[in-house]
Amino acid sequence: MKAIVHTRYGPPEVLQLKEVPQPVPKDNEVLVKVYATTVNRTDCGFRSAEYFISRFFSGLFRPNNQILGNEFAGEIEAIGKEVTTFKPGDKVFGYNDSTFGAHAEYVTMAEDAPITTMPPSFSFEEAAPITEGAHYALCDIRAANIKSGQKVLVNGATGAIGSAAVQLLNYFGAQVTAVCNTKNVGLLKSLGAYQVIDYTVQDFTKMDARFDLVFDAVGKSSFWKCRPLLKKKGIYISTELGFLSQNPFLALITPLLGGKKVLFPIPTISRKDIEFLKELVATNKYKPVIDRSYTLEQIVEATRYVETGQKTGNVVIKVQHDH
Repeated sequence: MKAIVHTRYGPPEVLQLKEVPQPVPKDNEVLVKVYATTVNRTDCGFRSAEYFISRFFSGLFRPNNQILGNEFAGEIEAIGKEVTTFKPGDKVFGYNDSTFGAHAEYVTMAEDAPITTMPPSFSFEEAAPITEGAHYALCDIRAANIKSGQKVLVNGATGAIGSAAVQLLNYFGAQVTAVCNTKNVGLLKSLGAYQVIDYTVQDFTKMDARFDLVFDAVGKSSFWKCRPLLKKKGIYISTELGFLSQNPFLALITPLLGGKKVLFPIPTISRKDIEFLKELVATNKYKPVIDRSYTLEQIVEATRYVETGQKTGNVVIKVQHDH
């Protein structure tokens, strides 16, 4: 099968299109013919290994998982003999950030892993980006225990995580203030933001409003800059480690002080979470925003674009050309 392989850490150019053996499903696994996948910040982080800490998961000197790609949509090609919930021909989507593998024509997944049948009427390209940004957002919203009527500010509201967060917060009944650039103001209003702040015109950290949660979905601000925006028991969450990796450290210290605090939840995803996201998608409560699509052969170009930090929502990769 064709796959995008990287045998060393480095810039987007380390990604190469190669012919590799097709994986064989174990007894408890399914083999998925991948029609669409994405390139996202998770892939880029594991490929560059700029955060040295990522090497403890991916391999100290060279990548253990040489095929990236954590989310996908496709069709079940074959099943292991113990599998009962899927059959060949089922259209599915899923998420795998433990071994990756979706930047390829085929990928295997355990039957009880985060994989489920696609929402009706969704194309493969629409289903592939359902999980990555949304599961990070969901994890953080749950950690902050957001309730209906609470006020939340989302910084970086147009990325995969931010655009999912705005929609999910809206679903949970929060009043969302979203921060973005000029061209995406209309988009964020359509996703359910109560108020949109254009950061090219206004510094959101100078606002008079106070929030229950400031969710920095791009990691470009800090607890200290956002602290004045928080209510007395307000919470700051960032998707990045922050300057000198301060956020995990602050998450240990600030909750002991009884006031404004930092949380740094470790993201998890289960089969139940993916079923929940599917339900939201099927009932039009959430839809992943898609910026642009590339073919598998254009993966380097797609990755470069993701790393500009200018994408709106998700960048989709079309893998197979026969559907």
